[in-house]
Amino acid sequence: MDGSGAAIDRAEIAETYERIRPHVRRTPLIEIAGEDLGGAADGARIALKLEFMQHAGSFKSRGAFANMLLREVPPAGVAAASGGNHGAGVAYAARKLGHPARIFVPNIASPAKQALIRSYGAELTLGGERYDDVVAACERYAGESGALEIHAYDQRETLLGQGSVGLEIEADAPGLDTLFVAVGGGGLIGGIASWYAGRVNLIGVEPEQAPTLHDALAAGAPVDAKAGGIAADSLAPRRVGQIMFPITQRHVARVMLVPDEAIRQAQETLWRALRIVAEPGGATALAPLLSGLYRPQPGERIGVLLCGANTTAVNFG
Repeated sequence: MDGSGAAIDRAEIAETYERIRPHVRRTPLIEIAGEDLGGAADGARIALKLEFMQHAGSFKSRGAFANMLLREVPPAGVAAASGGNHGAGVAYAARKLGHPARIFVPNIASPAKQALIRSYGAELTLGGERYDDVVAACERYAGESGALEIHAYDQRETLLGQGSVGLEIEADAPGLDTLFVAVGGGGLIGGIASWYAGRVNLIGVEPEQAPTLHDALAAGAPVDAKAGGIAADSLAPRRVGQIMFPITQRHVARVMLVPDEAIRQAQETLWRALRIVAEPGGATALAPLLSGLYRPQPGERIGVLLCGANTTAVNFG
């Protein structure tokens, strides 16, 4: 396999899952009543996929293992540019598979994510204000050193790995009507969209201050968007990937934009109702339900992907 070509099918995702399964966790899925969360979600049945319990604290480990197991890793090891979670996933996978790793992160990367990357033995290079600022540095390093560059979202193997989240969700919660997935660069929703291929009402959720997929769909192609907000270290790469874009055009029903206040509300509700601590990007997919931006139909079966929890402790009161 290489990074070219946009089409990704269920069989390839299933094959990739078999390759990475010895190295990743099958994360739990719990089903709750909307009343457990209060307010606008009343009447709905909600399946929460607890992907923040994945190795390295997010779904990113799946794509990292897929890249290292489906591509040839040179003696120089691997390199990755990341807002934090992808870097942690790559660093974890590299340590487990015995490869050197160098991770480039911007200054906005949370201290928790920086510490996690270092804890896995990777070399961490810090600099630049946003994700895009470190991509160029990573590309230069990979070109000079011969290291294998592992892209956070615009790499075919990355989408194949992330698509395995969809495989697990469908196996554990068959018959979902609607599935909410947070969007940054789009590798996660692109992989999940490839797995479901229109068999679920798939809704992307983005911060208002980082509308990457929303703006791309409006323009008909990936375009630069705003890259700010409280989830900027995980959901603000400025533009979505080229590989995932045609997939989401076909299989994502809509994209919803949520304000930072709704993301904070989702974090707080997860803690108060379920004692779940999620980072802002990890809680974003729940925000439309709790804020009332999405009103479920009576009896609607809804899936919500909670995708990351790499954050410092927060006092929600």
